[in-house]
Amino acid sequence: MTLSIIVSTYNQPAWLEKVLMGYACQDFLDFELLVADDGSREETREVVGRFQKTVPFRLRHLWHEDRGYRRSTILNGAILASTGQYLIFSDGDCIPRSDFVRTHWREALPGYFLSGGAVPLNRWVSRQISLEDVVKGSFCDPAWLRSRGQPLGRYRWRLVPSGWKARWLDRITPTRPTWNLNNASTWREAIFAANGMEAEMQYGGADRALGSRLENLGWKGKRVRFRAVLVHLDHDRPYKTRSSIEKNKAIRKRIVRRKETRALDGLRELWLRRDAAGILEFGPDGAAGPPVWGPVPGEWTGNGGREPPRRSGLAPGAAR
Repeated sequence: MTLSIIVSTYNQPAWLEKVLMGYACQDFLDFELLVADDGSREETREVVGRFQKTVPFRLRHLWHEDRGYRRSTILNGAILASTGQYLIFSDGDCIPRSDFVRTHWREALPGYFLSGGAVPLNRWVSRQISLEDVVKGSFCDPAWLRSRGQPLGRYRWRLVPSGWKARWLDRITPTRPTWNLNNASTWREAIFAANGMEAEMQYGGADRALGSRLENLGWKGKRVRFRAVLVHLDHDRPYKTRSSIEKNKAIRKRIVRRKETRALDGLRELWLRRDAAGILEFGPDGAAGPPVWGPVPGEWTGNGGREPPRRSGLAPGAAR
Protein backbone atom coordinates (compact mmCIF):
# COMPACT_ATOMS: atom_id res chain seq x y z
CA MET A 1 0.00 0.00 0.00
CA THR A 2 1.50 3.31 -1.10
CA LEU A 3 -1.12 5.75 0.17
CA SER A 4 -2.98 5.98 3.49
CA ILE A 5 -5.67 8.51 4.40
CA ILE A 6 -6.34 9.29 8.08
CA VAL A 7 -9.67 10.88 8.99
CA SER A 8 -10.38 11.88 12.58
CA THR A 9 -13.90 11.89 14.05
CA TYR A 10 -15.86 12.26 17.27
CA ASN A 11 -19.62 11.74 17.56
CA GLN A 12 -20.59 13.21 14.19
CA PRO A 13 -21.97 10.12 12.38
CA ALA A 14 -24.19 12.08 9.96
CA TRP A 15 -21.24 14.21 8.87
CA LEU A 16 -18.87 11.22 8.70
CA GLU A 17 -21.31 9.38 6.44
CA LYS A 18 -21.11 12.21 3.90
CA VAL A 19 -17.34 12.31 4.18
CA LEU A 20 -16.94 8.56 3.60
CA MET A 21 -19.22 8.83 0.58
CA GLY A 22 -16.91 11.55 -0.71
CA TYR A 23 -13.97 9.17 -0.53
CA ALA A 24 -15.98 6.38 -2.14
CA CYS A 25 -16.50 8.76 -5.12
CA GLN A 26 -12.84 9.64 -5.62
CA ASP A 27 -11.43 9.33 -9.14
CA PHE A 28 -8.34 7.65 -7.65
CA LEU A 29 -9.05 4.75 -5.30
CA ASP A 30 -5.72 3.03 -4.67
CA PHE A 31 -5.50 3.79 -0.95
CA GLU A 32 -6.48 2.65 2.52
CA LEU A 33 -8.54 4.91 4.79
CA LEU A 34 -8.24 4.82 8.57
CA VAL A 35 -10.94 6.42 10.71
CA ALA A 36 -9.25 7.73 13.89
CA ASP A 37 -12.17 7.73 16.31
CA ASP A 38 -11.71 9.60 19.62
CA GLY A 39 -14.33 7.58 21.50
CA SER A 40 -17.54 8.01 19.48
CA ARG A 41 -20.74 6.18 20.38
CA GLU A 42 -22.26 3.19 18.60
CA GLU A 43 -23.81 5.24 15.77
CA THR A 44 -20.38 6.01 14.34
CA ARG A 45 -19.41 2.35 14.44
CA GLU A 46 -22.55 1.47 12.50
CA VAL A 47 -21.82 4.07 9.82
CA VAL A 48 -18.24 2.89 9.31
CA GLY A 49 -19.34 -0.77 9.37
CA ARG A 50 -21.80 -0.18 6.52
CA PHE A 51 -19.16 1.48 4.38
CA GLN A 52 -16.60 -1.24 5.15
CA LYS A 53 -18.86 -3.68 3.31
CA THR A 54 -19.22 -1.61 0.14
CA VAL A 55 -16.32 0.78 -0.52
CA PRO A 56 -13.69 -0.14 -3.14
CA PHE A 57 -10.76 0.47 -0.76
CA ARG A 58 -9.56 -0.85 2.57
CA LEU A 59 -11.48 0.97 5.33
CA ARG A 60 -10.27 0.59 8.91
CA HIS A 61 -11.88 1.89 12.12
CA LEU A 62 -9.57 2.59 15.06
CA TRP A 63 -11.24 3.59 18.33
CA HIS A 64 -10.42 4.20 21.96
CA GLU A 65 -12.62 4.94 24.95
CA ASP A 66 -13.98 8.45 25.41
CA ARG A 67 -11.88 9.85 28.25
CA GLY A 68 -11.95 13.48 27.22
CA TYR A 69 -10.29 15.08 24.21
CA ARG A 70 -7.55 12.67 23.12
CA ARG A 71 -7.52 13.28 19.39
CA SER A 72 -3.73 13.44 19.25
CA THR A 73 -3.45 9.96 20.76
CA ILE A 74 -5.90 8.25 18.41
CA LEU A 75 -4.28 10.03 15.45
CA ASN A 76 -0.94 8.59 16.56
CA GLY A 77 -2.60 5.18 16.75
CA ALA A 78 -3.84 5.52 13.18
CA ILE A 79 -0.39 6.65 12.00
CA LEU A 80 1.19 3.60 13.65
CA ALA A 81 -1.41 1.31 12.02
CA SER A 82 -1.05 2.88 8.56
CA THR A 83 0.78 1.00 5.83
CA GLY A 84 1.21 3.69 3.17
CA GLN A 85 4.45 5.45 2.34
CA TYR A 86 2.49 8.68 1.96
CA LEU A 87 -0.15 9.94 4.42
CA ILE A 88 -3.07 12.30 3.77
CA PHE A 89 -4.84 13.80 6.80
CA SER A 90 -8.35 15.21 7.02
CA ASP A 91 -11.36 15.35 9.36
CA GLY A 92 -14.70 13.60 9.59
CA ASP A 93 -16.50 16.87 8.91
CA CYS A 94 -14.70 17.68 5.62
CA ILE A 95 -16.16 16.31 2.36
CA PRO A 96 -13.50 15.92 -0.36
CA ARG A 97 -14.06 16.82 -3.99
CA SER A 98 -13.67 13.84 -6.32
CA ASP A 99 -10.09 14.76 -7.29
CA PHE A 100 -8.88 15.39 -3.71
CA VAL A 101 -6.84 12.21 -3.22
CA ARG A 102 -5.39 12.26 -6.73
CA THR A 103 -4.33 15.87 -6.25
CA HIS A 104 -2.44 15.15 -3.04
CA TRP A 105 -0.72 12.13 -4.56
CA ARG A 106 0.14 13.95 -7.79
CA GLU A 107 1.57 17.01 -6.01
CA ALA A 108 3.65 15.08 -3.45
CA LEU A 109 7.35 15.99 -3.45
CA PRO A 110 10.33 14.66 -1.46
CA GLY A 111 11.17 17.01 1.40
CA TYR A 112 7.78 18.75 1.34
CA PHE A 113 4.42 18.63 3.08
CA LEU A 114 1.27 19.80 1.30
CA SER A 115 -0.86 22.52 2.88
CA GLY A 116 -4.52 22.69 1.95
CA GLY A 117 -7.59 24.44 3.28
CA ALA A 118 -11.38 24.13 3.31
CA VAL A 119 -14.51 26.06 2.42
CA PRO A 120 -16.52 26.54 5.66
CA LEU A 121 -20.26 25.97 5.28
CA ASN A 122 -22.99 27.21 7.59
CA ARG A 123 -25.09 24.81 9.64
CA TRP A 124 -28.17 25.09 7.38
CA VAL A 125 -26.32 24.18 4.20
CA SER A 126 -24.31 21.47 5.98
CA ARG A 127 -27.55 19.74 6.88
CA GLN A 128 -29.02 20.10 3.37
CA ILE A 129 -26.22 18.17 1.66
CA SER A 130 -27.47 14.65 0.92
CA LEU A 131 -25.51 11.56 -0.01
CA GLU A 132 -26.84 11.99 -3.55
CA ASP A 133 -25.42 15.54 -3.59
CA VAL A 134 -22.05 14.10 -2.60
CA VAL A 135 -22.19 11.51 -5.40
CA LYS A 136 -23.12 14.17 -7.94
CA GLY A 137 -20.51 16.63 -6.65
CA SER A 138 -23.13 19.35 -6.06
CA PHE A 139 -21.73 20.10 -2.59
CA CYS A 140 -18.70 21.88 -4.11
CA ASP A 141 -20.53 23.66 -6.93
CA PRO A 142 -20.58 27.42 -6.14
CA ALA A 143 -23.92 27.95 -7.88
CA TRP A 144 -25.54 25.08 -5.98
CA LEU A 145 -24.19 26.32 -2.65
CA ARG A 146 -25.42 29.87 -3.25
CA SER A 147 -28.87 28.55 -4.23
CA ARG A 148 -29.04 26.82 -0.83
CA GLY A 149 -28.14 29.99 1.07
CA GLN A 150 -24.37 29.71 1.42
CA PRO A 151 -22.51 33.03 0.98
CA LEU A 152 -19.05 32.26 -0.36
CA GLY A 153 -17.22 35.60 -0.51
CA ARG A 154 -13.49 35.05 -0.96
CA TYR A 155 -13.94 31.30 -0.50
CA ARG A 156 -15.45 31.06 -4.00
CA TRP A 157 -11.90 31.03 -5.34
CA ARG A 158 -11.23 27.74 -3.53
CA LEU A 159 -13.89 26.07 -5.63
CA VAL A 160 -12.42 26.79 -9.05
CA PRO A 161 -12.12 23.73 -11.31
CA SER A 162 -8.82 21.91 -11.24
CA GLY A 163 -6.45 23.27 -13.86
CA TRP A 164 -4.22 26.22 -14.65
CA LYS A 165 -6.29 28.75 -12.69
CA ALA A 166 -6.08 26.70 -9.48
CA ARG A 167 -2.32 26.23 -9.93
CA TRP A 168 -1.92 29.97 -10.53
CA LEU A 169 -3.93 30.86 -7.41
CA ASP A 170 -1.80 28.52 -5.30
CA ARG A 171 1.30 30.16 -6.71
CA ILE A 172 0.29 33.78 -6.04
CA THR A 173 -1.57 33.51 -2.71
CA PRO A 174 0.37 35.23 0.10
CA THR A 175 -0.88 32.76 2.71
CA ARG A 176 2.01 30.84 4.23
CA PRO A 177 1.75 27.05 3.85
CA THR A 178 1.01 25.56 7.27
CA TRP A 179 0.25 22.06 8.48
CA ASN A 180 -3.54 21.84 8.96
CA LEU A 181 -4.91 18.40 9.79
CA ASN A 182 -8.17 18.96 7.95
CA ASN A 183 -6.20 19.06 4.67
CA ALA A 184 -2.52 18.13 4.73
CA SER A 185 -0.21 15.39 3.53
CA THR A 186 3.40 14.26 3.59
CA TRP A 187 5.61 11.19 3.65
CA ARG A 188 5.15 8.74 6.50
CA GLU A 189 8.88 8.93 7.26
CA ALA A 190 8.52 12.66 7.97
CA ILE A 191 5.75 12.08 10.51
CA PHE A 192 7.88 9.45 12.23
CA ALA A 193 10.90 11.74 12.23
CA ALA A 194 8.80 14.34 14.09
CA ASN A 195 7.41 11.59 16.39
CA GLY A 196 3.84 12.34 15.37
CA MET A 197 1.33 14.28 17.45
CA GLU A 198 2.02 15.53 20.99
CA ALA A 199 -0.35 13.53 23.23
CA GLU A 200 -0.84 16.25 25.84
CA MET A 201 -2.14 18.76 23.30
CA GLN A 202 -5.90 19.25 23.17
CA TYR A 203 -8.12 21.35 20.89
CA GLY A 204 -6.54 24.36 19.23
CA GLY A 205 -3.31 24.17 17.28
CA ALA A 206 -2.00 20.64 17.86
CA ASP A 207 -1.68 20.27 14.09
CA ARG A 208 0.34 23.49 13.82
CA ALA A 209 2.73 22.14 16.46
CA LEU A 210 3.45 19.11 14.28
CA GLY A 211 3.96 21.46 11.35
CA SER A 212 6.51 23.49 13.32
CA ARG A 213 8.47 20.34 14.13
CA LEU A 214 8.42 19.30 10.47
CA GLU A 215 9.81 22.71 9.54
CA ASN A 216 12.47 22.44 12.25
CA LEU A 217 13.50 19.18 10.59
CA GLY A 218 13.92 21.00 7.27
CA TRP A 219 10.65 20.00 5.57
CA LYS A 220 9.01 22.75 3.55
CA GLY A 221 5.37 23.52 2.93
CA LYS A 222 3.75 23.55 -0.52
CA ARG A 223 0.35 25.21 -1.03
CA VAL A 224 -2.54 23.22 -2.55
CA ARG A 225 -5.36 25.36 -1.11
CA PHE A 226 -6.99 25.87 -4.51
CA ARG A 227 -6.32 22.39 -5.90
CA ALA A 228 -7.09 19.98 -3.03
CA VAL A 229 -10.70 20.99 -2.39
CA LEU A 230 -12.80 20.24 0.71
CA VAL A 231 -15.96 21.69 2.22
CA HIS A 232 -16.11 21.93 6.01
CA LEU A 233 -19.45 21.06 7.63
CA ASP A 234 -20.49 23.12 10.64
CA HIS A 235 -21.11 21.63 14.09
CA ASP A 236 -20.78 22.35 17.79
CA ARG A 237 -17.41 22.02 19.55
CA PRO A 238 -18.05 21.41 23.26
CA TYR A 239 -14.40 20.43 23.73
CA LYS A 240 -13.18 23.89 22.66
CA THR A 241 -11.95 25.76 25.73
CA ARG A 242 -9.87 28.85 26.29
CA SER A 243 -7.53 26.94 28.62
CA SER A 244 -6.76 24.26 26.00
CA ILE A 245 -6.07 26.88 23.35
CA GLU A 246 -3.75 28.87 25.64
CA LYS A 247 -1.94 25.70 26.71
CA ASN A 248 -1.38 24.70 23.10
CA LYS A 249 -0.13 28.17 22.19
CA ALA A 250 2.48 27.92 24.93
CA ILE A 251 3.63 24.52 23.67
CA ARG A 252 3.86 25.79 20.11
CA LYS A 253 5.93 28.80 21.20
CA ARG A 254 8.28 26.44 23.05
CA ILE A 255 8.69 24.24 19.98
CA VAL A 256 9.60 27.22 17.83
CA ARG A 257 11.88 28.81 20.43
CA ARG A 258 13.79 25.62 21.19
CA LYS A 259 13.66 24.36 17.59
CA GLU A 260 12.26 21.04 18.80
CA THR A 261 11.96 18.30 16.20
CA ARG A 262 10.26 15.44 18.11
CA ALA A 263 7.07 15.19 20.16
CA LEU A 264 7.84 14.45 23.82
CA ASP A 265 4.98 11.94 24.06
CA GLY A 266 4.25 10.83 20.53
CA LEU A 267 4.47 7.84 18.22
CA ARG A 268 7.33 6.01 19.86
CA GLU A 269 5.89 6.37 23.35
CA LEU A 270 2.48 5.11 22.21
CA TRP A 271 4.10 2.19 20.39
CA LEU A 272 5.96 1.21 23.55
CA ARG A 273 2.71 1.13 25.56
CA ARG A 274 0.54 -0.10 22.69
CA ASP A 275 -0.69 -3.22 24.52
CA ALA A 276 -2.07 -1.06 27.33
CA ALA A 277 -3.24 1.85 25.17
CA GLY A 278 -6.78 0.51 24.79
CA ILE A 279 -6.94 1.10 21.02
CA LEU A 280 -9.26 -1.27 19.17
CA GLU A 281 -9.92 -1.90 15.50
CA PHE A 282 -13.49 -2.71 14.45
CA GLY A 283 -14.54 -4.81 11.50
CA PRO A 284 -17.81 -4.45 9.54
CA ASP A 285 -19.72 -6.80 11.86
CA GLY A 286 -18.56 -5.01 15.02
CA ALA A 287 -15.92 -7.59 15.94
CA ALA A 288 -12.89 -5.90 17.48
CA GLY A 289 -9.40 -6.49 18.70
CA PRO A 290 -5.96 -4.87 18.84
CA PRO A 291 -4.91 -3.26 15.57
CA VAL A 292 -2.34 -4.83 13.29
CA TRP A 293 0.36 -2.17 13.44
CA GLY A 294 2.19 -0.95 10.37
CA PRO A 295 5.98 -0.73 9.91
CA VAL A 296 7.99 1.31 12.42
CA PRO A 297 11.65 2.42 12.42
CA GLY A 298 14.01 -0.53 12.63
CA GLU A 299 15.69 0.70 15.80
CA TRP A 300 12.37 0.38 17.64
CA THR A 301 12.16 -3.37 17.05
CA GLY A 302 15.60 -4.65 16.15
CA ASN A 303 14.08 -6.69 13.31
CA GLY A 304 13.92 -4.21 10.45
CA GLY A 305 10.91 -2.28 11.67
CA ARG A 306 8.03 -4.71 11.22
CA GLU A 307 6.47 -6.84 13.90
CA PRO A 308 4.82 -10.17 13.09
CA PRO A 309 1.09 -9.56 12.43
CA ARG A 310 -1.11 -10.14 15.47
CA ARG A 311 -4.52 -11.73 15.54
CA SER A 312 -6.87 -8.79 15.76
CA GLY A 313 -10.23 -10.48 16.28
CA LEU A 314 -11.59 -8.74 13.19
CA ALA A 315 -14.28 -10.30 11.09
CA PRO A 316 -13.10 -12.08 7.93
CA GLY A 317 -12.57 -9.57 5.15
CA ALA A 318 -12.26 -6.55 7.49
CA ALA A 319 -8.67 -6.00 6.40
CA ARG A 320 -9.14 -6.88 2.74
